[in-house]
Amino acid sequence: MAYRVLSSGDAFWRPSNQMKVENTDLAKQLEAETLGARYWRLQPGQASTWHRHFEMHELYVLLEGEGRVRIDDEVLTLRPLDSLLVEPEHTRQLFNDTGSDSLWLVVGAPRESVSSTLEMSEEQLAEMYPDGPKALPPELGGGTFDG
Repeated sequence: MAYRVLSSGDAFWRPSNQMKVENTDLAKQLEAETLGARYWRLQPGQASTWHRHFEMHELYVLLEGEGRVRIDDEVLTLRPLDSLLVEPEHTRQLFNDTGSDSLWLVVGAPRESVSSTLEMSEEQLAEMYPDGPKALPPELGGGTFDG
């Protein structure tokens, strides 16, 4: 097939396993084989996982709201349609310490050979999630998400 279309009304949204952030796996729904792609909608007070990758470069595009992201020890603030590329070995985390939702498009390539935390060894989990898969940024009180 030369192309596939996913209408916005047909996209399947669900809370993420670790941090309960609403997201839709565009790559899976469009049957992409070589890249990952999701929309992430962070409500006020929410964060994605504090993580890094083994091979995947990630492109972050803020679509709506004000976007906050921590990369290693640096915090960036993005405005709608700003873009950010993060290389695999750098730890990153989206978070929302504002009063309104933020909507992100996150695209990564190449896809990780092991993408599910259920399939990872203890060593792989420790490498990907250096502070555990539910670590919150200092801007949201630090500690661990317990939701």
